[in-house]
Amino acid sequence: MLYSTGVFIHVLSAILSIGPFFVLLPMLKKMKIALVHEEMAAYVATFQIAIRVVKHAGHVLIISGIYLLWRSGYSIATPFIAATIGLLVVSLFFLAKAFKPTMRTFNTPEYDQQQFVGKLKRATWIYVILLTLMLWFMVTKPVIW
Repeated sequence: MLYSTGVFIHVLSAILSIGPFFVLLPMLKKMKIALVHEEMAAYVATFQIAIRVVKHAGHVLIISGIYLLWRSGYSIATPFIAATIGLLVVSLFFLAKAFKPTMRTFNTPEYDQQQFVGKLKRATWIYVILLTLMLWFMVTKPVIW
């Protein structure tokens, strides 16, 4: 029962780690053509909230993943787990470097709307791809080596 609850928490946190970005993708199109600063400020605030949700869900995802690894009997050297951990490290570095510096430029002299939205769009897609790869490893459990 406890293991099943751990799996449920892990799956739910995985959904919350990637789901908000799919909501943000259409919003990025609106951000690109926003004419009023207040409209753009609302979009930026929404983006920041989504990143916060993703970050906290990611913490739960890691903790529940460690618990499941411990309880499952899989080794950390199992190919799909090692590959997922490698991608996790890359995505943690990426998430910290991709969004925060870009978000900080809003309301500063360096802010350029098109460049700002372009960077956010690129970062969002890279993050979605990284998380989708991790999800693929966890679901299919491929034998890589």
